[in-house]
Amino acid sequence: MNLLRGFTARCVRSSAVRSVYQRRSLHSNVIETLRERNFIHSVTSENIAEQLQKPVAVYCGVDPTADSLHLGNMVALMGLLHFHLAGHQTLPLVGNATGMIGDPSGRSSERVALGQSTLAKNVAGIEAQLEEFFLRGTKYASRRMPSLDLESLKPVQVLHNADWYRNMNILTFLGHIGRYVRVGAMIARDSVKSRLQSSQGISFTEFSYQLLQAYDFWYLYHHHGCRVQLGGSDQWGNITAGTDLIHRMPFSSTLGETGVTSADGCSVEANDKSNDAGAFGITIPLLTTASGEKFGKSAGNAIWLDEKRTSAFDVYQFFVKTADADVERFLKMFTLLPLPHIEKVMLAHSEAPERFAAQKLLAAEVTELIHGMSGLQRALCATAVLFGDQQSPMQSFSAQDFADTFAHDQRMVSIPATDIEGKSISDIAVLLGSCKSKSEAARLVGGGGLYWNNEPVADKAWKPLAGTDDFIGQGSIGILRTGKTNYRILRLLNSS
Repeated sequence: MNLLRGFTARCVRSSAVRSVYQRRSLHSNVIETLRERNFIHSVTSENIAEQLQKPVAVYCGVDPTADSLHLGNMVALMGLLHFHLAGHQTLPLVGNATGMIGDPSGRSSERVALGQSTLAKNVAGIEAQLEEFFLRGTKYASRRMPSLDLESLKPVQVLHNADWYRNMNILTFLGHIGRYVRVGAMIARDSVKSRLQSSQGISFTEFSYQLLQAYDFWYLYHHHGCRVQLGGSDQWGNITAGTDLIHRMPFSSTLGETGVTSADGCSVEANDKSNDAGAFGITIPLLTTASGEKFGKSAGNAIWLDEKRTSAFDVYQFFVKTADADVERFLKMFTLLPLPHIEKVMLAHSEAPERFAAQKLLAAEVTELIHGMSGLQRALCATAVLFGDQQSPMQSFSAQDFADTFAHDQRMVSIPATDIEGKSISDIAVLLGSCKSKSEAARLVGGGGLYWNNEPVADKAWKPLAGTDDFIGQGSIGILRTGKTNYRILRLLNSS
């Protein structure tokens, strides 16, 4: 299947910074870009650089074990995005067949089998996310690399591996694929070896997973001209199983005629019927912090790409809290900022780390990449309200920004402007549910614990006037805070 506003002005403030963005930060050979940005953990052959001198197809698969991708998946997606921007054909693969089996890599126990309805829901969610990621990623890249020729980029194709397994039975699979795979090599792979030595062991189902991923690569090699598979470092065994199968198993006319159909049911013309060994694998380091903590849903700390699971604000806050030891590495991997610019940012950060300039830049870039400029605007608006960000003060946001940011947040209370006419701040605090009584509001004011638009209120009888500077967002938004974290966002509605 084929597949941004006030903050930009604040981020790219000077002509010096803009000139850095003008320079294309990608090499003519994408492998060099990946090396510089620390994407390379291992390659199956150093000859890959020569192979990538010309456009090739590259794929990376993800199994639909959830209905959303997470930050751990995003590392590999960023690798694919670099290939896409360098003019290669990118093939994100949704493993709706392999997802029914379960990859044993990096796991100490067998995955719970997915029901058909759950699998279908997960596939639909991930497919939509993949398409959205590359759409937003390309827009994000074009804003940082004005010289990028968008018309020359090949359309991203999201594939499903059930399309080439659907008409294949077990006898075909064993007779035409299994005979080319050596059991000794399968057992020797780390993902299998570690499980064999555990008390849990490994089922034949999970043991055979590497055969399916190997055939995925073989199929894509012969039918989509795919020469490169990209994956996390825990996928090394599965990837090398694929390159080995491509080397051993020639194109089979039987498989070509019976087991191979495209997503629309049409016959697929093979691109290459040889058993040329020109297939390569690249593994990317698994995403961990400097302390060694891994990110992913199995680790229980997933940052999801679906905003219904993890809001744009939470993505922004996650990266703002990045440790100093991680921030430069994350800027290289999760953004397309030119490396010279990252070096300048890190130098400035080292001189004033308490300002968190590098973390704020990282948070803004990643939030924009995942959720677009509108998502970034929402994250910055929420940050300004909840943390009083001086770089993006609340006064810089519109009423619509507040409405979008807190649309599904119970802390926003929308009432007609006429309902607050003549009311004191103590009355409004009770109206919004911040205080149980006017006397409680008065006590808070007296103790310096009641704030309006992040400024302490000195007079319990003060009456904020709608449509004046007492309100922000074109005179229609008021932020009431009691204590440190109890917020209410008052949105005045025009009674007309």
